[in-house]
Amino acid sequence: MMNFTRRAVIAITMAAIAGPTFAADTITLRMSSPASDTDQRSVALAEVFAPAIAEFATYEPHYNASLIAQGSELEAIASGDLEMSIASAQELAQFFPEFSIFATGYVHQDAEHQVRVFNDPLMDPFKAKVEEELGVKLLAVMYLGRRHVNLRQTKDELTVMTPADLAGINLRMPGTDAWQFLGKALGANPTPMSFTEVYTALQTGSVDGQDNPLPTVVDAKFYEVTNQIVLTSHLVDLNYIALSKATWDALTPEQQVTVQAAADAAALSGRENQLQKEIDLVSFLEEKGLEIYEPDLAAFRTHVQQQYVGSEFAASWPEGVLEQINALGN
Repeated sequence: MMNFTRRAVIAITMAAIAGPTFAADTITLRMSSPASDTDQRSVALAEVFAPAIAEFATYEPHYNASLIAQGSELEAIASGDLEMSIASAQELAQFFPEFSIFATGYVHQDAEHQVRVFNDPLMDPFKAKVEEELGVKLLAVMYLGRRHVNLRQTKDELTVMTPADLAGINLRMPGTDAWQFLGKALGANPTPMSFTEVYTALQTGSVDGQDNPLPTVVDAKFYEVTNQIVLTSHLVDLNYIALSKATWDALTPEQQVTVQAAADAAALSGRENQLQKEIDLVSFLEEKGLEIYEPDLAAFRTHVQQQYVGSEFAASWPEGVLEQINALGN
């Protein structure tokens, strides 16, 4: 639940838009994130972004939502109480519903596609609206990882190549309407369930499978109670490096160039590290006995996007943007 309305946020932003009055050599960029200090995004910002801006700014990260409550970071930037965050498309969609397109199944195809979309002119109206109405500048896109389908059945018992192969499969998905819609669009029978219950449910057969990125499969030890992972890549998740527009405007043009380059470099570093981690985890999971393979991704993408078009979830999407995004893909 938002602490105050979008209109109130925008009003506060307009009142604070004059920005901070700090001298150019005394800038402190406080970054609040719910992530830990070992998260790839956190590491990239601390090891790449911070040193690159050190001549004129101090990067001050606050992890585990220790400074600002999770979900309130954009409000804090808008009100002048925070300089930076790592914002999700889902969070931005609370203010600007059209951002929901970037949190939808099979919109982004892979990490490189994310970058092409973010840097394409199609993003300009999205970025401009966030700057003008919320006082937040989106600097770069950070790759979070791909969600896949993880099943109890062996590949001999069930080989999944198209959405039709998931018919009748009870697939645990997060409980919100948007997640349940995605589960149905994938062809499965989505089953809402608390994350803490998933291991036991897989173990007992209460559900046939679950969907998560590979790091979660490993961290939660789901590989102990499942037999295969279908690399559906149905959601290529992301975050944006978000900076206070007032802070940005207070920088010199040279400093702005440096901050932008630092954000791009940090995003690249985090992306490369996360992609390598996914490769390493495939090897780890195969060693644990899981069968891992890629289905017909074109069939999945076509089917899932067809489910969204015309649905309530696509009502806020600007006309033609989905087609533009797809054109930037493979």
